[in-house]
Amino acid sequence: MTSLRINGQIHEVDVPGDMPLLWVLRDVVGLTGTKFGCGIAQCGACTVHIDGKAVRSCFLPVGEIGNRAITTIEAVGETPTGAKVQKAWLDLEVVQCGYCQSGQIMSAVALLAATPNPDDSDIDAAMAGNICRCGTYVRIRAAIKKAAGAQQA
Repeated sequence: MTSLRINGQIHEVDVPGDMPLLWVLRDVVGLTGTKFGCGIAQCGACTVHIDGKAVRSCFLPVGEIGNRAITTIEAVGETPTGAKVQKAWLDLEVVQCGYCQSGQIMSAVALLAATPNPDDSDIDAAMAGNICRCGTYVRIRAAIKKAAGAQQA
């Protein structure tokens, strides 16, 4: 039995230690906002936060998490930065198909938590591992800048 702290709640899960966190979140805990994309930590659709840092859950064995806090898209909007990012996403109509957006938002929130006023190179570096097949990168960058501006207010 493994104990995980997900979105502020403790979940006891009976899974092998080498099971990727993504499948624990989706199939065991029932949090389906985190998406499966590539399975090799290259596309970013599975991004969650571990102690506030963006990580790819498809490649992270649940046995390596320990006592660290896991935050998923279902709860990131409860944080001030997460709420600002989600509002900016809606205001600028970033989403097209939406499949990658939970991972995009999780990466953007982690970026703004570490770098409250990012420039284009900061945004490019932080978001480089998140692929959007619809090509909404211009709107993603604008939403991150809008959320950063809202943080200053």
